[in-house]
Amino acid sequence: MNIVILSGKGGTGKTTISTNLALLMKANYIDCDVEEPNGFIFLKPEKTQVKDVQVEVPDIDKGKCTLCGDCVKACKFNALARGKDKIILFDKLCHSCGACGLACPTGAVAYRKRITGIIEEGIKGNMVLKRGILNIGEPMAVPILKELLSDIPQDGINILDSPPGTSCNVVNTLHYADRAILVTEPTAFGLHDLKMAVELVKTLHIPFGLIINKYDEKNQYLNKYIDEENINLLGHIPYKREIAESYSKGETLLDHEEYKTTFLYIKEKIEEELL
Repeated sequence: MNIVILSGKGGTGKTTISTNLALLMKANYIDCDVEEPNGFIFLKPEKTQVKDVQVEVPDIDKGKCTLCGDCVKACKFNALARGKDKIILFDKLCHSCGACGLACPTGAVAYRKRITGIIEEGIKGNMVLKRGILNIGEPMAVPILKELLSDIPQDGINILDSPPGTSCNVVNTLHYADRAILVTEPTAFGLHDLKMAVELVKTLHIPFGLIINKYDEKNQYLNKYIDEENINLLGHIPYKREIAESYSKGETLLDHEEYKTTFLYIKEKIEEELL
């Protein structure tokens, strides 16, 4: 069972929910926010192993290349350009589609590997912890995500900590979802981006529930929308400054009895209504 935790925007507490639920449910944790993965700060894995993620990019043989430009025309991502005496490669624009090799009439296009990021895997008790890390300066996260999600545990529950927003990175993560949990905050920005996230999971026909983070019972900002859309509300995480300070030090919310009780309630709701 794969449960994707997502939010329409960054900063809502998606990783807070993901890591604490993973600990409470004894689930495997997969950090898919490869541009800024920070779940390991709280889960502190042991016996970590690292694997490079590589992508293929064209390697032009100048001896065979006639500068016909067919490879340039075939590339839909503008990763190749014809120069005065060679074909120029902009490797970070390359999507490794292989069209340039198919288009080349002289067989001048071969391929080489280049590293764009890494996959880290460790354990915490019986939990498997994995995360992808995109190298600084790399523009495309999808190859890291595909490598990360191609080999996730098949038994038990996996908590997938999604990238923020509703971009293609989120869609690629949701392709592996059996269930989804949306995390929002009771603000105008939170509501705006929650609507996009709800539309996305509904379009993909993924059963979902909602958790409101940074909740203040005086703030009823989201209630009307939740009622109108008949959204399954799984629970609220109250906001307290001292808890935010504790979290900033890498402590989990389960270390605080009040919040542990809240997460136990949410866990029961998830088991009753989503699993």
